[in-house]
Parts: sequence; C-alpha cells; structure tokens
Amino acid sequence: MAFRAGIVAVAGKPNVGKSTLVNKIVGEKVSVVSGKPQTTRKPAEGIANFPHAQIILRDTAGIHAPKTKLGRAMVDLAMQAIHSADLILWVVDVSHPADSEDKRLAKTVFDAVNDDPNRVVVALNKMDHLRPENVELHYGEYAALAKGAKMMYTNALTGENVNKLCEILIQSLPEGEPFFDDPSVYTSEPVRGIVSELIREQVLKHTRDEIPHAVAVRIEEWREPDAEHSLTLIRATLVVERESQRPILIGHNGEMIKQIGSAARREIEALIGAQVFLDLHVKVARDWRNSPIRLRELGLI
Repeated sequence: MAFRAGIVAVAGKPNVGKSTLVNKIVGEKVSVVSGKPQTTRKPAEGIANFPHAQIILRDTAGIHAPKTKLGRAMVDLAMQAIHSADLILWVVDVSHPADSEDKRLAKTVFDAVNDDPNRVVVALNKMDHLRPENVELHYGEYAALAKGAKMMYTNALTGENVNKLCEILIQSLPEGEPFFDDPSVYTSEPVRGIVSELIREQVLKHTRDEIPHAVAVRIEEWREPDAEHSLTLIRATLVVERESQRPILIGHNGEMIKQIGSAARREIEALIGAQVFLDLHVKVARDWRNSPIRLRELGLI
C-alpha cells in the first residue's frame, strides 16, 4: 500500500469545533479550546500518524469579518493556510442550517482549490445536536454547497465517526513520504508557544465579557531545574488592553489570577512532564489588538 502524506487546512466559521476535531484526530492537545468564538489566533499544526499515512493538520482561525488589526491578521493567516494546503477540511455545525456566512465560506474554500471537490472534505460536526426532523434539510443545504465533495457526520467531543473521517482524508491525500520521521512527534509548534496558549486557554475559561479577546500571553522567562531549583520556572505576562481590565483579571485578593495559574500549571506539567512554578503578571498595553508593533512583539503577525 502506497504511503500518503499531505497538509490539511482545517477551515470553518468560528465556534464550529475545528480545534476540538484537530485534537481528537491527533490524539493530543494541539489547539486550545473554549466555548468562545475566535479562540484560535494563529494556525496550529498537528501531526496525525497512521500505518500508511501522515496527516499534517493546520487548525486555522475562524473566518470572520475582522474588526481589529489582530482579526485581520488572523483571517489573513487562515487564508494563507487554506491556499497552501493539499486538502481542505471544511468543518460546519450541522445542527444549524447553512446561512449566508456558510455560503461565503464555501466560495472561499472552493476558489482556493479551483472548484476541485476532490480537494475538499466536509465534516458535518456537532451531529449530536442535530434534531431528527432537520437531518434531511440541513444535509441537503450543506451538500449543495459542497459541490460533490465527500462529507461525514462527526462528533468531535466524543470522537464518533472521526476514524471514518480520517479514512476519507487519507484517501484524498497525495502519495508521498512523511513530513516527520519520528511517529512520536505530534506537533511542530515550539513548546513555549504551546505553553502561552495553554495559559490563554485558562483565561478564556475563567473570564467572560470583554476580557477573553483582549488578552495575550507573553513568556518572559523559562528556567529549567538546576542544583538550586527543583522546579521549572515559567514567568509570563498577561497583556490586556485597558486599565479597567487589569483588576478583573487579577480578581479580589488575587483569586482570579490564582485560579488561572493553578489550572494552567496542571496543563503545562502534563505537557512537559515536569513540576512547574508558574508566575503570572498582568500588564496593560492600550489597544494592543490594533497596534502592529504590539502584534509583532507578541508574535501574532
């Protein structure tokens, strides 16, 4: 059997389950997940290894109408990933009917592959939320947009039909050598980048309203254990846009930032396999999402 390998750009509207699906396919946490749209900012690369195939999954930001320079950069990076991929995995929320945004995204996806349905696979995600009386209607609407591309119902949370989806992806990939020889490698992302995202994920989970999208994380110091220190020291700054956001993120008597730090530390320790001392601080950088200088400093453009 010929070996197949290729890059799959994972595209879709915000909050349709792209990151959850990528993590389920890879079998490891590659992308941060939250119930809030636009959680993914930069394409995160996950590597799924199979006996006769290797899928390089690039989880992209949800395609949306940007309101900030950060949003514009997120969409631009997503579009670059879509246009450079061998295959596009278009993820939709099948529990809702196709809307005008889905139609615009369908055009974007098929323009990128020159209307070749063999280079698009559609994951009809959140199948568990699809009401029986809507199955035929919703399927028909997405099938019309899919232009003959293969489709599969999935539940990214439970993994239902994800193996079947992977079979379709593998069949659609070109023959070739693996991109990564070591089968234990599941991402090409640098560890520090993953750690900063794990911290931001906990901010998303513990805060609400204006805070989540106004926060960025910067790793300031990383010190490995030595003769004097038995723990890995990680110092990080949580960057917010306005002075009023700082006390919200810190919380009464520092309780909020303690909760964020404790939850993030557990995730980081599981990732690096070592005990961690995580030191978090909050800094204000006014309107950083619209500042090219700040965005470059934070590695977001």
